[in-house]
Amino acid sequence: MQNNDLNNQTDGIEENGATEEKVNLEEDAFIIGKGFTIDSGESAQPSGFKPEKTKKKKKKSGMPVAIKAIIWILSILIVSGGLAYGIIFAAADYMGLAFARGEEVTVEIEKGSSTAQIAEQLKECGAIKMPLLFRVYTKLKHYDGKYYYGPHTVGGEMGYGGLAKELMTQRAQIPQKNVRIPEGGSIANGDAKLNIASALEENGVCTKDEFLSEVRDGKFDYDFLKEIPDTVIYRLEGYLFPDTYDFNFNYDDSKKRAHAAIDLMLKELNEKVKPYSEAIKNSGYSFHEIITLASMIELEAGGSSAEDKANVAAVFYNRLKHPEKGFAKLQSDPTMEYPDKEHKDDRYDTYKCNGLPIGPVCSPSLDSIKAAINPTPDFDYYYFVTDNTMKFYYNKTLQGHNSTISKLKNEGKWLIQK
Repeated sequence: MQNNDLNNQTDGIEENGATEEKVNLEEDAFIIGKGFTIDSGESAQPSGFKPEKTKKKKKKSGMPVAIKAIIWILSILIVSGGLAYGIIFAAADYMGLAFARGEEVTVEIEKGSSTAQIAEQLKECGAIKMPLLFRVYTKLKHYDGKYYYGPHTVGGEMGYGGLAKELMTQRAQIPQKNVRIPEGGSIANGDAKLNIASALEENGVCTKDEFLSEVRDGKFDYDFLKEIPDTVIYRLEGYLFPDTYDFNFNYDDSKKRAHAAIDLMLKELNEKVKPYSEAIKNSGYSFHEIITLASMIELEAGGSSAEDKANVAAVFYNRLKHPEKGFAKLQSDPTMEYPDKEHKDDRYDTYKCNGLPIGPVCSPSLDSIKAAINPTPDFDYYYFVTDNTMKFYYNKTLQGHNSTISKLKNEGKWLIQK
């Protein structure tokens, strides 16, 4: 019975070729057909038969490997170059090579300053480029806490060793009094009370000659000084900010004290005008022109209110903007006697030169500088005059101006025409 059934099943397969299999054949009964194909384009396998797919080996491309190698080499070169540059730059900073340094300057180290603060000051003035490296050097040399406060001349080609030596040098302390640089004071003024050089000499800061030498040739790192024309008589006139200073320098060299005193006054001007830098840029006038006009306002309205100074500024601006109306000359009396009564210069005399003089005629106060930056808006006047109490009178026409003068003379209040 079993043999007949088996024969019947085999016959069914042979006749139909694709009938359902009812016999459990061993797994490898048709092992010879595994993966076997015929190149006729048609399948040679019975319906329902799924041959195993052969895995083809992918060819490896040599391009990615080459690119990776190039990138790796370039990365090594870039990193190596960066390290080399960093090492060279650090070495230059340490040794004080010229390309890594600024010019020689005087830096004021405040009492109680930490090494980190000192390093930042040295960086700001151009004496070093890498403050962290200087701090490491100081730590390794055990110099922490050994640097003296006060002014120190640094920079140039001074390496870390030279800087440390300078900072650890304590000079004989030269006590100085508080020195008042007056508003309206001048480098050229013959009046000792208004002469800046005289004030410094009288208080033992420096001699007049050394002060004037530094005014003429001293190197100071402030951008606004680049605008000063070479034709002015005193290069820093108008730029030495009027204030009371404690010139407590420990230099035994008078020339260095003169340099440090000037630098302190320039620094003060820089700090005072910093909040108005954008307004100056948008004013249509250069920094030098603003300071020049402010110096005229100071001499015309010094001691007066901020409002009057702004009004005086507006009058000057009205004249500057309308030369075609007969206002080519500003006609400010104080400019007639610069630099002094004996030595007058037509380039400063606004009765002879058109527009602004070539430079400031005194050190203006902050109020005068602010007035030059922000004159009274819509103030349509072209003349002003003061009485003997410094009260201001403004006029739009020459006829009105002359009428005011006549009235003041009649009332015994006349001082001088403006």
